[in-house]
Amino acid sequence: MHVLSLRLSFIDPLFVTWKKVVNGGEPRLRGCIGTLEARWLINGFKDYALNSALRDRRFPPIQPKELPSLECTVSILTDYETANNHLDWEVGKHGIIIEFTDPDYNTRRSATYLPEVAAHEGWTKIEAIDSLMRKAGYNGVITESLRKRIRLTRYQSTLYTMHYGDYVSYVKAARGAAPSIVGSKP
Repeated sequence: MHVLSLRLSFIDPLFVTWKKVVNGGEPRLRGCIGTLEARWLINGFKDYALNSALRDRRFPPIQPKELPSLECTVSILTDYETANNHLDWEVGKHGIIIEFTDPDYNTRRSATYLPEVAAHEGWTKIEAIDSLMRKAGYNGVITESLRKRIRLTRYQSTLYTMHYGDYVSYVKAARGAAPSIVGSKP
C-alpha cells in the first residue's frame, strides 16, 4: 500500500492544455505548457495549469469570464523510445521530441508535439516534422538531408480531461456549494 501511494504521488512528465469551446463548436487551443521532466502530481499539475492558463506567450491570460467555456486536459507522458529515424513513429499514437543542430548557426534545437497534435492538424509525418522544426526556431531551408539528421524520441500519453461544468458539479457534490471565482459565473 505504501509503495502504491508513493507511485500515485509521483508521475511521469506532463503537459496541461486549456481549450475553449464556443457555441458548441470544436474546442480551440487556449494554452498549453508542460515539462519533459517527471514531477510530483499535485505540484506539477498546479504549476503547469497556472502557467498554461496565464503565461503561454501565444495567448493572452485566461480571464475568469472564460471559465464556463473551458476544458482542461492533463497529458501524462509515458513509454519513451529512441526512434530509428525521423519517420519511425505513428501519427495519433506517438508524441515526438526532435533534436537537431541548426546548420546555419551550429546551435542545438529541440521541440515536442503531444501525440494528438499531428492527427488533429491532419499532418503527414513530414509535415509534422517540418512544423516541429519551425517550432524549435529553425528558419532555414528544410531539406531531406537535414530531416535525416534529426534525433527523434517518441512517446505516448494518457489524457485526463475535465470541463468546467464537471468541476462545478464535483465541487457542489463535495462541498455543497459551487466554487466562487471572482469574475465568473458558475
